[in-house]
Amino acid sequence: MNLLADMEMFVRVVECGSFAAAADASSVSATMVAKRIRNIEQRLGARLLHRTTRRQQLSEAGQLYYERSKQLLRDAAVAESSVSELQSTPRGLLRIAAPVSFGSYCLVPALADYMAAHADVRVDLTLDNATPRFSKGNYELVIHIGEVDAPGIVVRPLKPYRRTLAAAPGYLKRHGVPKRPEQLADHECLGLTYWQRRDRWRLVGPRGEICDVPVRGRLTANHGEAVRAAAVQGLGIALQPEATLANDLATGRLVPVLPAWSLAPSPMYLAYTQDRRPTAKLRSAIDFLMERFGT
Repeated sequence: MNLLADMEMFVRVVECGSFAAAADASSVSATMVAKRIRNIEQRLGARLLHRTTRRQQLSEAGQLYYERSKQLLRDAAVAESSVSELQSTPRGLLRIAAPVSFGSYCLVPALADYMAAHADVRVDLTLDNATPRFSKGNYELVIHIGEVDAPGIVVRPLKPYRRTLAAAPGYLKRHGVPKRPEQLADHECLGLTYWQRRDRWRLVGPRGEICDVPVRGRLTANHGEAVRAAAVQGLGIALQPEATLANDLATGRLVPVLPAWSLAPSPMYLAYTQDRRPTAKLRSAIDFLMERFGT
């Protein structure tokens, strides 16, 4: 039973003035039109039209049903057009999750450009180094460092996530500049508390050689920004994402240490749930982020 189609036919009969005219407008037979109206009346248990050989007239129930049907059909048309507009014009709330450092130093500046281009999009950004759970339905887009293995999730590769070594000029003046990775064992190395191997850095050289370096340090922190700030204060050597240290390196507050060596770049992905008809908001955000950060 298509209630909206029945309502539409009834409204057409009323506005066309007869079953025959409504049938011509609908490209169906007058018999079919009469059957549809009769079905409505039987379903409602009320006569909607008083019909004679010359004309038809709305009953009191018919007048009420006509007015309400027109309103419902208008509301349905507005609903359809609203969804179509949503599919064609980016608008609404976009929920994104990203790692803390990448989100702060890379994603937020990029979002400023995206939001300037799409004034009707609002962004709810969550920064968390834990792996977001799509199953909870909290996020539409997730930027994740490391492999993503979840059913029904689309992953798009982004540029690898790179980390670099740096220290303040004052620290290096006091403690010397390491020339080889092994010499890091004699330095204050600033660590992150959530690293699985805080006492060892596995560095990769310019030809792909690997050096496992035992490290120590009097300061560890649970946030990369704290490690960066500690390095600027001359407390030791930091191993942090390039984006986190970029401004300090550019201004000379920090200088590179062993620039040919770094942690192996980590794969990074843009992930989202599979949707056959994604909204314009989601499509535009995916395209923007892939253009800005894609491989």
